Amino acid sequence: MSATEWVAIALCVVWVSAVAAYIWKAPPGVAPLGLVLTLLVVFLPLALIWAAAVTLRSVHALRHEAARLQATVEAMRAAYVAGQQGGMKPSVEKKLNEIAQATRQTETALASFTSRRDGALVVPSADRKAAMAAPRPDPTAEQPALALGTPAEALHPPLSNADFIRALQFPESPDDKDGFRSLRAALEDRNAAKLIRAAQDVLTLLSQEGIYMDDLKPDRARPELWRRFAMGERGRSVAALGGVRDRSCLALAAGRMREDDIFKDAAHHFLRSFDKVFQEFEKTASDSDLTDLAETRTVRAFMLLGRVTGVFD
Repeated sequence: MSATEWVAIALCVVWVSAVAAYIWKAPPGVAPLGLVLTLLVVFLPLALIWAAAVTLRSVHALRHEAARLQATVEAMRAAYVAGQQGGMKPSVEKKLNEIAQATRQTETALASFTSRRDGALVVPSADRKAAMAAPRPDPTAEQPALALGTPAEALHPPLSNADFIRALQFPESPDDKDGFRSLRAALEDRNAAKLIRAAQDVLTLLSQEGIYMDDLKPDRARPELWRRFAMGERGRSVAALGGVRDRSCLALAAGRMREDDIFKDAAHHFLRSFDKVFQEFEKTASDSDLTDLAETRTVRAFMLLGRVTGVFD
């Protein structure tokens, strides 16, 4: 029994003693109290006392349980971060705040983009390898004649493999000029822009569950497996592409997939966009390009969601 129960018992004893003393010492000429009134006087305060005692006990138990669960969650998160960083023990709170701040800065920068291209930072198209198949202007013409209704994207130089890979990693910081230049170049390509926006939506939703791509350490897959995936092969033969093995992240993502229709739609849209764009990218990509692509945040999100949705089953 806790202190609350002992206090309730003491109050009950005091109240019953007081009522008994009142009845015992009442003047002989005073008529005895009616039965109903006597029961009310005796038992109603006792009921109120025990109701308050039970309520306080329940509140205390709930607070204790909440504190225990919070301590367990913090211990699991601290152990996970320490294990992922090879035994280092930095402040978990500081690490999470830094990642969240970097995510917010990236989202703000993406929202502020315009169609302007920084000419000083653009690599000439003659020195770049196109990541997407796109028609090239006639090199013999100083300025090719454009027919009425020519789409705006035809005026832009083709997206290089290096810029495409760098854009899927997203800028590392507000001072990452190369990252923002590559991102601007990718957003000017229609298919790449769709993939980048879908990846941004998925990464934002995953961050709400505490899942950050920088914390994942997926297994590397051979470039041959990526090429087989681009040619339409699915299932266990390409299961090594789903290199994310973190059980907590997989469980959190699977739970969100089951409970949140918005997250589910965003994940399937992202997977479809990645599949479509990757098929075009693989045609001109070297083995080193495929290896570099697998290290980006976007592809890590593909590995995670691919395993959750059963792409590699």
